[in-house]
Amino acid sequence: MNKTPFALYNTLSRSIEPFEPFEDGKVGLYACGFTVYDFTHLGHLRKYAMDDVLVRVLRHSGYTVTFVQNVTDVGHLASDADTGEDKLEKGAKKYGKTVWDIAAEFEQYFWKSMDAMGNLRPDVSCKATEHIKQQLEMVLELEKKGYAYVIADDGVYFDTAKIDDYGKLANLKLEELQEGARLEINTGKRNPTDFALWKFERPGENRAMVWESPWAERSFPGWHIECSAMAVDYLGEQFDIHTGGIDHIPVHHTNEIAQAESATGKKPFVKYWVHHNFLRVEGEKMSKSLGNFFTIDDVIEKGFDPAALRLLFMTSHYRSELNFTWDALSGMQKRYDSLVKKTKELLDLLGKKSDEINREEIRSLAYSEPVKTYSEEFFAHLHHDLGTPEAVTVLWKVLKDTALTADEMLSFLVLFEEILGVEVISVARAQLDDLVALPAEVQQLLDDRKNARQSNDWATADRLRDELFEVGYIVEDLSNGAQALKKR
Repeated sequence: MNKTPFALYNTLSRSIEPFEPFEDGKVGLYACGFTVYDFTHLGHLRKYAMDDVLVRVLRHSGYTVTFVQNVTDVGHLASDADTGEDKLEKGAKKYGKTVWDIAAEFEQYFWKSMDAMGNLRPDVSCKATEHIKQQLEMVLELEKKGYAYVIADDGVYFDTAKIDDYGKLANLKLEELQEGARLEINTGKRNPTDFALWKFERPGENRAMVWESPWAERSFPGWHIECSAMAVDYLGEQFDIHTGGIDHIPVHHTNEIAQAESATGKKPFVKYWVHHNFLRVEGEKMSKSLGNFFTIDDVIEKGFDPAALRLLFMTSHYRSELNFTWDALSGMQKRYDSLVKKTKELLDLLGKKSDEINREEIRSLAYSEPVKTYSEEFFAHLHHDLGTPEAVTVLWKVLKDTALTADEMLSFLVLFEEILGVEVISVARAQLDDLVALPAEVQQLLDDRKNARQSNDWATADRLRDELFEVGYIVEDLSNGAQALKKR
């Protein structure tokens, strides 16, 4: 456990603050989850990878973290306004399936993507459709306290004029907001900023996802109410950290705060708001129409390792915009391959198999005198608002330090892998295991190439390398000899 003080940028105060949870030693963390109407893309992968690092760092710092993440499977309309088509309904039409099938299919794809990226699963994954009761109870409480009103044939709305600090997260100036500037015009609303808590099915809609409510036989929750209701249900009326994308600041999270604090008697809802910046592709917003909408399958099909993608994400701060390019990923793949290669050399030198590594024993070496300075620098960066780019540079310095022993380097790699979630050691060990029993013809080619190199016959050595590649093996020249690895 590292005792370096931890600090986070809080959107609410617009400053980096020392982290002090409501309850000493315990952290409640809620992450806005995925709307399961389409494929999880690279922008999602980056956001959830950085959430994962936050959870890992907190736990390593000694906190008991309760990590809650929702699954939006109803209520999220096609815009941030309170009109339009539900995204699940839209996805069902697009793919010619039921909304329930769409939700199940894309939730499964989301978890597949998260697992491929090496993300830890949340302690609680909660679906909006399975928490209708909690959402309805919060809306009824708001109505009881005078914060809600009904628009006939439309829905139940939150009256933003009833609170004097609406928009504090986004620093919105209500007097400057004009009708239609942020939300689509709704002539029944009392104020331009009022938002839907509960929606009614309109004549002729025939929605697939509806529930009975006190106001209508066929109705459904608004998008914002699900996060407030489920967060309170699992983490209490006040909790420590809420994460999401920067696009959630002016609408979704602003409305979460308004409804949650009004329902719970003005208790501060969340102490620290953590927001992730956008990912662009080749300098443009990701869009299927532009042909730059990419998923984890695209990454793998192009021959890249998800761990290399994760490492690329780590080289950019979560509050900075990241411009993704395939060239950048290609460069990071080479760096990741060199990292695995170096790890193989260390494991081979130490004669260690992955299942023989005593991680506690190895990890303790990271606090021994030769590498203590590196470990302290590593955590100092991470504990200052998750400075992952600087933390990654510490790894490269460690691996170049010839004064360190193989055990000491490996100890730092254990920390690096566990805290940043970039899998290295097991990958390196698996590749070493592939070397144990090469087919006879492959071993002969490798031996012939070794003899050619010893005779300075570089043309023959290159030809044999190509032959090995043709039969499915990549040759790596290490300090203690050459290795042939199966192509992935």
